[in-house]
Amino acid sequence: MKNLWGGRFGDSMDESAKRLNDSFSFDWRLWRHDIQGSIAYAAALQEAGILTASECAEITQGLVSIEKDALEGDIFDPQSEDVHSAVESLLRERIGPVAGKLHTGRSRNDQVATDTRLYIRESISKVHSLILNLQKTLAVLAEREMETVLPGFTHLQHAQPVLLSHHLLAFFWMLQRDKERFEDCLKRVNVMPLGSAALAGSTVKLNREKLAEQLGFASVSSNSMDAVSDRDYMVEFLSASSLLLVHLSRFAEEIILWNSPEFGYIDLDDSVTTGSSIMPQKKNPDVAELARGKPGRVVGHLMGLLLVLKGLPLAYNKDLQEDKEGLFDTVDTLFVMLPAFDKMLSTAKFSKDRMAKALHGDFSTTTDLADYLVRAGMPFREAHEVIGRLVKHCIDSGRDLESLTPDELAAFSPSLRDAPTGPAGIQESLKARNLTGGTGPDAVKEQLAKALKITRKTT
Repeated sequence: MKNLWGGRFGDSMDESAKRLNDSFSFDWRLWRHDIQGSIAYAAALQEAGILTASECAEITQGLVSIEKDALEGDIFDPQSEDVHSAVESLLRERIGPVAGKLHTGRSRNDQVATDTRLYIRESISKVHSLILNLQKTLAVLAEREMETVLPGFTHLQHAQPVLLSHHLLAFFWMLQRDKERFEDCLKRVNVMPLGSAALAGSTVKLNREKLAEQLGFASVSSNSMDAVSDRDYMVEFLSASSLLLVHLSRFAEEIILWNSPEFGYIDLDDSVTTGSSIMPQKKNPDVAELARGKPGRVVGHLMGLLLVLKGLPLAYNKDLQEDKEGLFDTVDTLFVMLPAFDKMLSTAKFSKDRMAKALHGDFSTTTDLADYLVRAGMPFREAHEVIGRLVKHCIDSGRDLESLTPDELAAFSPSLRDAPTGPAGIQESLKARNLTGGTGPDAVKEQLAKALKITRKTT
């Protein structure tokens, strides 16, 4: 097909150079956004006196027909240089030379910046909904598991008892911040570059503010060179996506551990697991493992784009063609990962008994024993030392804390004679942490109420 820029060239482009230069193989995904922007731009050209009303109507009808046919199947020439060329060439085939007027005062530079902003804006809306769905699942699980207690870990060692609801809601708030990051990113995405042309601005007297309003943008770009040459809005989107997937990866790692026979804290549904081609007994947590692995590619896309941008002079450079494949892959990854993760969680079954059993003999309430001595008047550092000796005694003698008699406890400090241990000690440990944000039952109920309020919002 004929290039849009071939007038000053005598020789055709070398095939290897053409393969390197062309981007239609991946940027075809912007065709709807390109048509959306072109329809609005045609109306702006009519208002500016470049197009007559009948020409604008003809162009608009042609673009609408292309959109309709493209929704039903592949209609674009695969040999197109890029999505903009593909749409414009097809429009010319359908309505004739008048299609050539559409590009008046417009460059592919401001065109692609507009298209990618429209694409990211749409993607943020979908990601927002998917995150909210996952938050709803976490809130439901937290409400259901309010009586379930498990060891909390630091350094992957038993630390203190926590409610499973508290543990699950930790990820709820991570997701909430992820959602807010996308919302904040949208503020900078939702700025219209159209009218910037190649770099210096359009010669057409466009009503940019009205054009932005038609396309749903909140504002117009203030500098034409900046508008066509930066991709910081895309970096922000990739950064927010990377953090989201890192959070899912952390959660996935725990699910993988909890799903192992050694833990047995969770049983994943058959619908989200796979088997082995050689070992009949296997039930593998593939969704969780992929959630743990996927962040690598998205973080790679983020780093790749930063490196593309780091040395670029103003204004547009063809290096920026490298911005799209990573963006598209990131969106695809989010769209497949979030629903699968949600399904894995919503169908999971937690073992209250295994979690309770794991607390037996793990010394996770010893901090509470130290606090018990503090309330009896002993300085904390001294209390820490006393309980440390108590733990060492148990380890050396092969005993657990629950098996010690009141007299044995009192041998380390008389104040320990009536100290709660075992299940009673676990419950006392939880109840002692009812401050806002703690794992105490009342505090978690308060936290859950906040989470449920967020999930019930429709915005």
